[in-house]
Amino acid sequence: MKGTLSTDGKSFVVHIPMRLKRWGAKVEIIAPPGTPDWAPPPPTPHQAMLRALGRVHRWQKMLESGKVASMRELAEQEKIDSSYMSRIQRLTLLAPDIIRAILDGRQPESLTLGDLLEPLPMLWSEQRVRLGFPSDR
Repeated sequence: MKGTLSTDGKSFVVHIPMRLKRWGAKVEIIAPPGTPDWAPPPPTPHQAMLRALGRVHRWQKMLESGKVASMRELAEQEKIDSSYMSRIQRLTLLAPDIIRAILDGRQPESLTLGDLLEPLPMLWSEQRVRLGFPSDR
């Protein structure tokens, strides 16, 4: 952080190196590594991913309990396109530690809901690699 007196001598200009990170409509300020007297903000869960995980687990319980007979019936009941329902249903196959990281807001910055809706490997170790999570588990 640098400070300088303005040319007119009436104000002090402070330069703070930082970058902006966008999460939909929300913007966070990220300071560079090694900046003194600064603590990073707590992780922020990605709202779209949280909503998707919540919905898909609710739908899975409805299917398992017999409240709905099929995914097609569920899609009609929820007024959702059945192809979207099929794609989002894949979230039930995510590794538990990946789900926990998303719930805690510790997912990789580059991870999007679109990435989660792509076909993923069944092996959890391969999911971690594909989605950018540490693979030392």
